[in-house]
Amino acid sequence: MRSRQRMFAAVMRLLLKCLRLGRRRRFRLLRQLEQLWHYGHLCLRSLLYNSFTNGDVVLDSLFEPVYWLVDHVTRWFGVVFVALVIGLTSSIVAIVYICLLPLILQTYTPAWICWHLAYGHWNLIMIVFHYYMAITTSPGHPPQAKNDLTGVSICRKCIAPKPARTHHCSICNRCVLKMDHHCPWLNNCVGHYNHRYFFSFCLFMTMGCIYCSISGWDMFRDAYAAIERMKLLEKERLQVAANQTYYQTPPPTFTFRQRAFHKSVVYLWVLCSSVALALGALTLWHAALITRGETSIERHINRKERQRLQKKGKVFRNPYSYGSWDNWKVFLGVDVPRHWLTRVLLPSPHLPHGTGLSWDLPPCMTEQRAPLLAI
Repeated sequence: MRSRQRMFAAVMRLLLKCLRLGRRRRFRLLRQLEQLWHYGHLCLRSLLYNSFTNGDVVLDSLFEPVYWLVDHVTRWFGVVFVALVIGLTSSIVAIVYICLLPLILQTYTPAWICWHLAYGHWNLIMIVFHYYMAITTSPGHPPQAKNDLTGVSICRKCIAPKPARTHHCSICNRCVLKMDHHCPWLNNCVGHYNHRYFFSFCLFMTMGCIYCSISGWDMFRDAYAAIERMKLLEKERLQVAANQTYYQTPPPTFTFRQRAFHKSVVYLWVLCSSVALALGALTLWHAALITRGETSIERHINRKERQRLQKKGKVFRNPYSYGSWDNWKVFLGVDVPRHWLTRVLLPSPHLPHGTGLSWDLPPCMTEQRAPLLAI
């Protein structure tokens, strides 16, 4: 009897020990899982944590696939856009020479003929020259080796020295000196060495479109009225022809040459007016940026920096601005008064001030300015 009791007690002790051991193992497993969870959460937060992260960074990350698609589409369609610019411009020039110039020579006075011939050809030469230079001139790229460059950072995308005012172009996949933007209509970046060519092209193209729109306004009204009259007469002719035989159908009221002439005039005026409005707005925008001494990219950087310093009670000043008038002189490369003629009103391939690697005081600036707050 006692042996049975001892055996029962031993079995019960063994059973309790097993239960206690299983409970310990279960608690140990839960503790290990909890530790793994906290460790993984800490690793994830350490990888994603950034003291500079804000809503803009999150939106940029979400739109990164869209940016990638736009970059690749722009890269491949750049040649198409350039061909489109050349084709549309050539069509306008052909219409002017074939349709409008003979009419001008027959109806205008000699003074007005001389004015149209002189201004029209000067404007055309300036457009062709600056567009060719804008698409063929490299915007400028920083050297891959640091060498003697001072005060440069490292681009996080191409892992190369990045001087001041230099930004990385995701379409060209290179850093560009004093980058403004990548222009698909040039199939090229707008930077330090071709910024003047780009703005001059926009300016003279806008002036040419406004010139064509104003000069061709009376011709456009007459051509539009003639087209409406053509449509009305064609409708009446078809109604009459419906009641007659084939051999009694009257001939067309307007010849093919007349139709082509009127439609070409309407096409010229509509296209020039549309381009003048769109490109004129872009030209005014870039003119405002040049007046402030900043690029399109720097405008956003300076705006954020201005807001940040304003909260601290400080005032931000652009370190690359020398004043409105002097900014234009530096941008256009005007060192002496005669340069307004030889470098602005006439085609000129002169280089901009500086190398784009450092930003010393230009030679056209006579007085040294106090150092300003850098970006």
